[in-house]
Amino acid sequence: MIGIKDIYDAVENISRFVHKTPIIYSNSFSKLTGAEVYLKAENLQKTGSFKVRGAFNKMIRASGNKVIAASMGNHAQAVAFAASRLGIHSKIIMPVTVAIVKEEATRSYGAEVVLYGENFNDSLDYAISQKDYKFIHAFDDDHVIAGQGTIGVEILEDLQNIDIILVPVGGGGLIAGISIAVKALSPKTNVIGVQTESALSAYISFKEKNISYKTPLPTIADGIAVGKVGEKTLEIMNKYVDDIIFTGEDAIAMSILLFLERKKLVVEGAGAAPLAALLENKDTFKGKRIVLIVSGGNIDFTIIDKIIHRGLVSSGRIGVFEVTADDLPGSLHSITGVIAFKKGNVLNVVHDRLAGGLSIGKTKVIFTVETRGKRHLDEIINNLTAKGFEVRKKSD
Repeated sequence: MIGIKDIYDAVENISRFVHKTPIIYSNSFSKLTGAEVYLKAENLQKTGSFKVRGAFNKMIRASGNKVIAASMGNHAQAVAFAASRLGIHSKIIMPVTVAIVKEEATRSYGAEVVLYGENFNDSLDYAISQKDYKFIHAFDDDHVIAGQGTIGVEILEDLQNIDIILVPVGGGGLIAGISIAVKALSPKTNVIGVQTESALSAYISFKEKNISYKTPLPTIADGIAVGKVGEKTLEIMNKYVDDIIFTGEDAIAMSILLFLERKKLVVEGAGAAPLAALLENKDTFKGKRIVLIVSGGNIDFTIIDKIIHRGLVSSGRIGVFEVTADDLPGSLHSITGVIAFKKGNVLNVVHDRLAGGLSIGKTKVIFTVETRGKRHLDEIINNLTAKGFEVRKKSD
């Protein structure tokens, strides 16, 4: 198992290639949560993610001049960028289903990109089989882990008396490296991992002290959608990590929106997971000095409108509800009159006269309304109910 010396060696190896990213105090997030909140902004790192740290530390030591990796995102870009800077040829294997934007981003860093297989496991097996290349693992590698651990050293150089560091967890390379550094330099600081509820391999494995495979479900936090935590990383986590918790998809979407609105930062789902966990567990973390590892900013802009919409719905600033009304002239006007009186802004209206269970002469009308928040939305719904309308709030 690696130690703090390996991480200090990594600091020396990679410092000329990567940014020392800032620690940013967030007054708005502190007020929202009741904690003292700081952000370690790895979304501002080269290639938009912490992954370049481990990639450089591994590839500086790699024998030969050809490397290969399998990835659908940040690791691919990190290996491609590091290889180009070190004068090494890189081949990145991606499944044929990979998003075009991620494929093109990886090519732009100089990699040879090969599309192979229907899923990541197919790509991974193919990459490992290419024996003429040095395989660069995304997380379960000592040099990669040590490279990610340089984040922990930087945090403790810039900030003292930290109670908790919240770290997104997929395969475990990031939290493994950070936990080694933190427990060596600030043993009283708790290191807590955060997973999305859609990909819980690390959470289950940590609790059971044994590797558990868990097929990831579709998730906003695709950067931590890993089906199997690493063997090396789990060993380190069992020794140094204090806890792992999980957070919901809606909370992650709302956190992405909060980063955009409050901090003017573009943050991907994995990077927003620590804030989501903090928001969902405010009572637990109240009054603590907390650092959130904002692991990356490579969000897929082809779906960001859906993510923002989901965040607005989660925060109550867009409300969707269904009203059962008489299918008569003037009924719609009566409903919209209540919404207008309460200063709600109607964004969309859909009639459904053929819905199951409707009485003859009734219609269902689905409203999408912009509001000031959950309390305002509840006021509108309560007013409609008081007027005799049957109202059912919808999640989207």
